[in-house]
Amino acid sequence: MSANVPETLDAWRMVAARRCFDGQVELAKLPRLEGLVADSEGTCSYALEFGHDEILKVSYVDLSIDTALPLTCQRSLQRFLLPVSIKQRLGLIRNEDEESALPEEYEALLVPEDGQLRPLDLVEDELVLAVPVVPLSPEGEAVNRDWAPTEEEQSKANPFAALAALKKP
Repeated sequence: MSANVPETLDAWRMVAARRCFDGQVELAKLPRLEGLVADSEGTCSYALEFGHDEILKVSYVDLSIDTALPLTCQRSLQRFLLPVSIKQRLGLIRNEDEESALPEEYEALLVPEDGQLRPLDLVEDELVLAVPVVPLSPEGEAVNRDWAPTEEEQSKANPFAALAALKKP
């Protein structure tokens, strides 16, 4: 993590001060992402900008993320890099009842009672959501292979052969 981004931030103080942070983190330092990617090589650049919308009366944090996630193409089984560029406005709420008051373009972020947020948790959450359910490389070609039955499978007796014999008159 970059030196100018604290490990935890007081969300409400950052909103009042309209603070901005930017940093980089290695993908290897994001443990929840580990099982979703092919490997943990690479870095992620991110920026956080806290503010308060005076018209809508909403405190928010703008989150920007740029990285390339190493994934395994499910068509070709080859590693590829998926470019990820995320711009998300998170509306800061104190309890779940406030979520319905957020405008449509805001994604709700429930702030703990102590007001402390971990910037890397926000980044990791968005990256986990950015991983596709079935990763497919745009350049990947399908693996074409004839999956013929093995000799063992062919030599096994058909369990329905006895039923076929009973069916004959």
